[in-house]
Amino acid sequence: MSLPIVTIYTDGSCSPNPGPGGWGVVILPLKGKKRELSGKVENTTNNRMELQASLEALQALASPSTVQLYTDSKYVQNGISKWIVNWRNNNWLTAQKEAVKNRDLWEALNREIQRHKVQWLWVKGHADNPHNERADALAVAARGRIPLPLAEETAVHIFLGITWKQKLKIGSWAAIFRYQKHFKVIGEAVENSSANRIHIQSACSALQNLKRRLPIHLYTSSGYLKDGAGNWLKGWEQNDWHTREGKSVSNREEWQALNRVLREYSVNFHKIDKEMPPCHSQEAKELAGEWVETFIDGSDNR
Repeated sequence: MSLPIVTIYTDGSCSPNPGPGGWGVVILPLKGKKRELSGKVENTTNNRMELQASLEALQALASPSTVQLYTDSKYVQNGISKWIVNWRNNNWLTAQKEAVKNRDLWEALNREIQRHKVQWLWVKGHADNPHNERADALAVAARGRIPLPLAEETAVHIFLGITWKQKLKIGSWAAIFRYQKHFKVIGEAVENSSANRIHIQSACSALQNLKRRLPIHLYTSSGYLKDGAGNWLKGWEQNDWHTREGKSVSNREEWQALNRVLREYSVNFHKIDKEMPPCHSQEAKELAGEWVETFIDGSDNR
């Protein structure tokens, strides 16, 4: 059975070097949608960001694949194509008997190339290659972002995605739970609601599904949900569920339900960048879209 064919462009950025850094990835499968990934590291180097980009790209592939990976880093291309075999055989020492720099990333990358068939290709940076330029833009943009706590292993991470079809008054939500290496997916279709209401409902339902009281990071594309849960709920409750202008709070029942759940858990809400979402946020959004289409098809056949 032939492996899926994927083309990948990666880039890293660090300014000053060393200093805050970012990495960017453009994934172009032969079949399927283009994906873009990016991330930030507070204290790093340019070489580490170049390595991180390649590592994140390969780790993002759900199954073993045949990959053409383009990098503008000779350090990455030569390291993985020419030097890594000798490093491994020499207990991660260089020919000069010095410890290999960035060993942790090289070892992680070495594990990924056992899973995929990768051709490592060099592309000149800033030479009008649109995919390389996009990877660079993602890395530079990520460098300036506030980093998300995606690597925190002591917390449960919940990634929400919703879709809402206003004309049909039908929507759907999906939540992907990640705790260390464990995953769970829930969601449902919703009728006669609104996008804002579904954002609240998805958060409430996700939190109600938790079995253990651990720290929680919840990722949403909705500023309405983040600000409401993080800044407005206490004031609304104290003001008998009215706004400062004296108006009744919209989606009051949903906010009250969420407020009750939040008394039980320690939850940090994070608003994601819609243009560069975490991969699980993107997956949740796609699942919600698939589920609402399935619901519509089922309704048409009734």
